Amino acid sequence: MGNIFSISLSLDTIITRCWDSAFLCKLEENLPALKTEVEDLKATRRDLMSRVRVAEDEKQLKRLPQVDLWLQRADRVITDADKLTVQSPQYVEKLCMGGCCSRHPRSTHKFGKQIATILQEVKGLKENGDFSDVACKPPIPSANKRPSDPTVCLESYVNQVWSCLQKEQVGIIGIYGLGGVGKTTLLNQINNKFHDTTHDYHVIWAVASQDRPIEKVQNQIAKRIGLPNEGWESKSRDEKAEDIFNVLCRKKFALLLDDIWEWFDLTRAGVPLPTQGNGSRVIFTTRRLDVCCQMQPNMDNNIRVECLPPGEAFKLFEEKVGSETLQMHPDIHKLAEAVVEECAGLPLALITIGRAMASKKTPREWEYAVEVLRQSAASVFPGVGKEMYPKLKFSYDCLPDERFRSCFLYCSLYPEDHLIEKDELVDCWIGEALLDEHTNLSSARNQGHFIIGSLIDACLLEKEDNHRVKMHDVIRDMALWIAGESEKEKFFVKSGVQLKEQPKAKKWEEVTRMSLRKNQIENLTEILECPNLRTLFLSSNDLKVIMDDFFNSMPMLRVLDLFNNMNLEELPVGIAKLVSLEHLNLSQTGIKKLPVELKALAKLKYLNLERTCDLKMIPQQLISSFSKLQVLKMEECGYGCLLVLEEMEHLKYLNVLTLTFRSASELEKASRFNKFFSCAIEHVSLQHFRDSRSLNIMALAKLQHLCVLSLSSCMDLEEVKIERNITEGAGCFHSLRSVTLSDCNHLRDVSWVIFAPHLEHLWIYGCIGLEEIISEEKLGEVAELKGNLNLFSKLKRLLLHRLPKLKTMYHHALPFPQLKQVCIMECPMLKKLPLNSNSAKGQRLIIEGKEGWWKDVEWEDESTKIAFLPTFIPRIIKG
Repeated sequence: MGNIFSISLSLDTIITRCWDSAFLCKLEENLPALKTEVEDLKATRRDLMSRVRVAEDEKQLKRLPQVDLWLQRADRVITDADKLTVQSPQYVEKLCMGGCCSRHPRSTHKFGKQIATILQEVKGLKENGDFSDVACKPPIPSANKRPSDPTVCLESYVNQVWSCLQKEQVGIIGIYGLGGVGKTTLLNQINNKFHDTTHDYHVIWAVASQDRPIEKVQNQIAKRIGLPNEGWESKSRDEKAEDIFNVLCRKKFALLLDDIWEWFDLTRAGVPLPTQGNGSRVIFTTRRLDVCCQMQPNMDNNIRVECLPPGEAFKLFEEKVGSETLQMHPDIHKLAEAVVEECAGLPLALITIGRAMASKKTPREWEYAVEVLRQSAASVFPGVGKEMYPKLKFSYDCLPDERFRSCFLYCSLYPEDHLIEKDELVDCWIGEALLDEHTNLSSARNQGHFIIGSLIDACLLEKEDNHRVKMHDVIRDMALWIAGESEKEKFFVKSGVQLKEQPKAKKWEEVTRMSLRKNQIENLTEILECPNLRTLFLSSNDLKVIMDDFFNSMPMLRVLDLFNNMNLEELPVGIAKLVSLEHLNLSQTGIKKLPVELKALAKLKYLNLERTCDLKMIPQQLISSFSKLQVLKMEECGYGCLLVLEEMEHLKYLNVLTLTFRSASELEKASRFNKFFSCAIEHVSLQHFRDSRSLNIMALAKLQHLCVLSLSSCMDLEEVKIERNITEGAGCFHSLRSVTLSDCNHLRDVSWVIFAPHLEHLWIYGCIGLEEIISEEKLGEVAELKGNLNLFSKLKRLLLHRLPKLKTMYHHALPFPQLKQVCIMECPMLKKLPLNSNSAKGQRLIIEGKEGWWKDVEWEDESTKIAFLPTFIPRIIKG
């Protein structure tokens, strides 16, 4: 049996080895085929990628998932095939026997198998690479994240808006405020909160513009909600609105509308009005309060963005200037605080000036910056004149007409942070002929107050109270910058800069308005050649001497204000050269007599002699020579009003009076003159009454325009009589807003104030005999009125000071719905406040007094105490 052996092979092994031999035999055939197929696949891929890029970049579409997967596979297969092709020569060299065998069979067989496999994949990809569509519209996210700068002190506003959004009844929310205060930044934050929060709103961001706002907002909405671009531009506004409406009416949306300048008609834009039913919301920003009210009448849903408080303002400034700069020298930090103060909390100013000061490393550079800002010359800073002021100027440009713009610029004549009396401002506008021609003074004043309201609405003026406004420091600087750039108007403003001498200027002849208010100038001894000057403010200085020829070269001057120069005892006779003068304010000066030369002021319409306590002589027929006089103010004038009342009878245009009487008999005689009742007497002061223990207020009650009434040092006055025939609508203090009583030692009550239904301010001090404000006994004498009284329903401020016998204000608790401030000092007998639960409703009430006094005060209505305390802010007065 010797050399016998056997071979055993399974059928599977035989088949496998035959198959491997097939891979080997076809290697030379598959390699060129693979190269050809790969080139075709690459061409297919290039064509497909080109279509995808067009769809994505030009049409803003998103590639289909199957296309993206095919491209990924094609990239992988092409890469693998290219690698195998590079390796192929070494395997081909090892083939023998016509390509059916190899000197290294195992590795060559494996390679041949790889080539065959990849060839099949390439062919398969080619067959599946024909796509009719490569992309589609992307799904619309609920909100797009927007870039936003880091914010300072806006979190509370974001929370306030977010809180409003949660209220079902709130559909439209307005955000308003000064230009540059951060409204757009706030809206960005709200948008991004939508992005980061789970909700069911479809959030749309759109920016309005002053030019065709509806069309531009429509285009932004259409893009956001995915309306097709084809043919969109050729559609009319109404057709676009219909398309937008058909989409939005099926969605719960939140439209964030930035920077609107006028009422925006949502319906014409195609935006469904938000209702509780659709749950949609519109949040908009604007610089104008009136736009807020037109869009959303409910002021609770209109949110004003205020300037930053000092601490937060410095924090923002430090971010922009850099902490390293502030630490370069010990003095720089304090100087930086002064710079921040001049920016008055306006973020735009803090950011712009902060960046400009980032490179300033020495105290002298910072001292110069403070000086420049205090002189309202901030345009020297990089970015202020070219970027910041132009942004703020949009509010100015959007004012209705040139008249409004001129009135706005006029406000910059007042010193920084000055509280401007509305009536004083309007009277100056009238004197400068900035308002329309009116048949009567009342109509002109109404227009002036309308313009003030419009400037407040535009956030170009700030409302301080019902009677005063102020101008933000940066807005004032911007106004002076505008005036400086103007070819028609040239202002010279050095207000509140501590000047001690008359200033110098190169081109006085170009100046149209000059303000030297609130300085320390004593003498005006140089002639100013100002042929075009129309307004000159010299108030609140230390003037003693004005040379006679000072006014010689001011033929166009219409408004002259010398208010609050107590050392000025006489006027120069050269004032007669002011032949165009219409407005002359001499109030609170030390003038002892009026020169007869004033008769030359034939155009004078406004003369203010209030609080000229030393004025003892007015030449006869001087007042009556002012034939065009409309306003004469003589409250607390040293010269007796009764002496000029007879002359007033001949002034047919005289419309407004303020007067002081020093005896009851003077008041009684004055009431016999026609002008006493035909003129609008706005302010009456009763002083030093010595001839009467009682006063009949009948004559005063009939003055329909009386706003302010004061009684002072009427030492013998014991009572003010209440007449039975003084009833609502007839003989009532209808217009009386303010009452002051001081040093009337025998007066026991002031019950007559019940006949002033619109009284807002009641100040009583030094009346040592006063026992009660409203006497129930005296009210009983007028029994028919007792049930119809609405006492103190408009009262806002109450001051009671040094009233040692005062026990009560009124015997019952009263609603003081408008009350904002109470100040009580040195009233030891007063133990009860007659406030009920409706007092100061929804407001913060400040009650002032010495430390601890309120702890002993009782409440007429004890249930009030619990309801009232949350709105109660005690303020301690030391003393």
